[in-house]
Amino acid sequence: MAEVRPDPDQLLRHVEDEEKRAKRGRLRIFFGFSAGVGKTYAMLEAARAARASATDVVVGYSEPHGRVETERLLEGLERLSTLPTRYRGIVREEFDLDAALKRHPTILLVDELAHSNLVGGEPPPRHPKRWQDVEELLEAGISVWTTINVQHLESLNDLIAQITGVQQRETLPDHVFDEADELELIDLPPDDLLARLRAGKVYIRDEAANAAERFFRKPNLLALRELALRRVADRVEASARASSLATGEPSRIRFASDHVLVAIGPDSQAEQLVRAGKRIAAALDAQWSVVYVETPALLRLSEAERDRRIDLLRLAESLGAETVTLDGPSAATTLVEYAQTRHATRLIVGAPKRRGWRAWLRPSTTTELVRRARDFDVLMIAAAQRGFAEPSGTLRQSTSEDAQPIHWERYGWALITAAVCTAAAFLMYPRFELSNLVMVYILGVTVAGLRLGRGPAAVTAVLNVAAFDFFFVPPRFSFAVSDAQYLVTFAVMLMIALVIANLMASVRQQTRVAGARERRTALLYAMSRELAVTRGVGSMARVAVKHIAEVFDCLVTVLLPDGAGKLHYPREAPLEVSLRGADLAIAQWVVDHGKRAGLGTDTLPAAPALYLPLGEARPALGVVAVLPSNRRRVLLPEQRHLLETFAGQIALALERARLAESGEAARVAAESESLRNTLLASISHDLRTPLAILAAAGSTLAEHGASLDGATRTSLARSIEGTAREMSELVSNVLELTRFEAGEVVLRRDWQAVDDLIGTAWQRLEARLAAYPIELSLPADLPPVYVDAALIVQVFANLFDNVAKYTPAGTRVRVSAVPEKHFARVYVDDEGPGLPAGESARLFDKFQRGSEEGTIAGVGLGLAICRAIIGAHGGTIEAHQRPGGGARFELTLPTAEELP
Repeated sequence: MAEVRPDPDQLLRHVEDEEKRAKRGRLRIFFGFSAGVGKTYAMLEAARAARASATDVVVGYSEPHGRVETERLLEGLERLSTLPTRYRGIVREEFDLDAALKRHPTILLVDELAHSNLVGGEPPPRHPKRWQDVEELLEAGISVWTTINVQHLESLNDLIAQITGVQQRETLPDHVFDEADELELIDLPPDDLLARLRAGKVYIRDEAANAAERFFRKPNLLALRELALRRVADRVEASARASSLATGEPSRIRFASDHVLVAIGPDSQAEQLVRAGKRIAAALDAQWSVVYVETPALLRLSEAERDRRIDLLRLAESLGAETVTLDGPSAATTLVEYAQTRHATRLIVGAPKRRGWRAWLRPSTTTELVRRARDFDVLMIAAAQRGFAEPSGTLRQSTSEDAQPIHWERYGWALITAAVCTAAAFLMYPRFELSNLVMVYILGVTVAGLRLGRGPAAVTAVLNVAAFDFFFVPPRFSFAVSDAQYLVTFAVMLMIALVIANLMASVRQQTRVAGARERRTALLYAMSRELAVTRGVGSMARVAVKHIAEVFDCLVTVLLPDGAGKLHYPREAPLEVSLRGADLAIAQWVVDHGKRAGLGTDTLPAAPALYLPLGEARPALGVVAVLPSNRRRVLLPEQRHLLETFAGQIALALERARLAESGEAARVAAESESLRNTLLASISHDLRTPLAILAAAGSTLAEHGASLDGATRTSLARSIEGTAREMSELVSNVLELTRFEAGEVVLRRDWQAVDDLIGTAWQRLEARLAAYPIELSLPADLPPVYVDAALIVQVFANLFDNVAKYTPAGTRVRVSAVPEKHFARVYVDDEGPGLPAGESARLFDKFQRGSEEGTIAGVGLGLAICRAIIGAHGGTIEAHQRPGGGARFELTLPTAEELP
């Protein structure tokens, strides 16, 4: 046997990596599946043991979480001082990287490897993530011990979010975990962890109840624990591969876990092999799979013989096996490749069926596997005695009536193909040698094998040899042969033709199978893509029905529950491929139990349709009911798995739609609540002062009215009148904006002159604007605007009112306009202090007030009303800083009845 040598380049890289590792510190990770399993406790215990052996151990940062037993372990250990960091008005204690580098201990303890540093704090951190701090420590030659939970691994982030419903914000790249020098798994049974949580040993009691409700649930903990164990197992396997490189024997890697493959076919021993595989896998406590390989020879079997694998694979699944259907030109080659891919340790096969010269001429699959097996054992199961090897009643046997029908028209095309080849040969004869004519006949056989199948191709081969002999071999037009050498030519020609026919027929069948699988995959992708862009649960159901019916040649319906959880038939008009009259009782059972029922299942198998739950939750999101035209389309394991994949995609789309609806409802509710709170707070704030003025003025008039002079009484009455008017305007603004947002305002448009609208608004506020000079600069050709006059007057009034509120007396106001196509652009400028920096766009939001208006009445609705009115007219309004100082409000008003 040739010696297997490792790749020199890999050895060189390995040596270089070892040199780098010798200069770096060592990273030791205490790894757990959740907070509270004891990672920090185990790390501190190991640190105390290392310190007892005179190792220089320093605690750089530890997160005790208020746990008394953890804090006790810190006693006696040297601790670095933390770095006070001011962040958003608070001071937090963070890990001091510079202090650790300066101290340079042999081993440094840094808790919470996935922690995010306070970017934006003071002093600013060197790295945004703590794992980057640790990388710098390792490069400095300091060994680091740290802790991490499985949910902090970046590659598992979305999976864990699906499991727990909690999106983890603090993550680290997987390579940090994979490149750790030591990994110590800290494990704790979920029940013990929950007991620690209830006892307040994980979080303080107030936080523990919330944590238990949201995250610390037993199903979550079991799933996280499984992920952590698998991640550690993957790490062990990777370590085994890496260590094999150093030994120079990469091809001899063996793993502790067993994986048993059982190879079956449509023969009488298949059921025996499945049961034997179950017993062997149970004895080895191993994972096991049942593999069925569809070769071209098996594809030629009758439908009944091929259908036997439905029952065989269902039997295997009922015994706990993973079932796989493969296709390939050779069962032995396909099985060897699959066994090596899955790292199988044992392959179970049946006894060889061929005996004598047939076995020598064409070795059986078992013989080929024994000869070609590498890195796995082949176990041959002897056939049971005759009478005991017959399949059970659940496995159907083929009969003579199950033979495939003969397509006689293909044999007619075989005759035509031979005639065409002969005609082509006549055109070439005698200008070409007979050997060239043979090529024409070989080409005909190739085409027949590719297009017509194995039987017609064989007939074409025989006819071509006969035609070549009769028409072209001397003596011509006779089957007599003058030269015995032509007999060899005929024999070789016939053998080559038959081999090519067989190969082309196999290629044809495999192409057909591969094309069907590619089509199914493409349709699955098409459905997923269409579901991703479809909105509405009903529309998604129709998309699902269309695609499932196309793939599985069946009638389909998607049944969804109402608010009470009861299923109902779709309210939309059915498609041609929709299943009408699905059994709602069966479907309701499927929803309530989250299990499939109906055709081909253990629940209500007599039902004509198959019912699959949508989603794994209980109750399910709905049910997809399938009534196939051919039972094989849904009963074959790979077909059923494909159907379940379709159902899973539909469930994801429905879940996404419902989450979107829930999110939108929550957003609207939150926005409504926020709007209500803001409105109440604003109105209560701005009504408090006017009400106090009214109360004081009214009280003064009531108590001292007789003793007051006329001027004072008049002043108090004016004060009451003005204050009441402000309150009326405030309430009117609120009601006006509510009407606009509810779509209750009907525009009464007419042609209006812009200067008339401006003048009316200015006159409305004449008393308040007496100290503000106004300048109109309107071009003579400015066309009239088609607007609701009362509303546009209100817009200008609100803008002028802002001038009176936020600019000093004497500020000049200039109104100008420019005609444009379909619009008149109007500018309202003032020379006041201008707009708040960076808030121009936000001024039009509801309840948005200027930064200098703390003592100015109003709730910040004036500009929001302006935007609503202008928008209802099809125009725009914007605020800008005016060149030269001051503010500019720019609005467009329509000058046409219909805007483009």
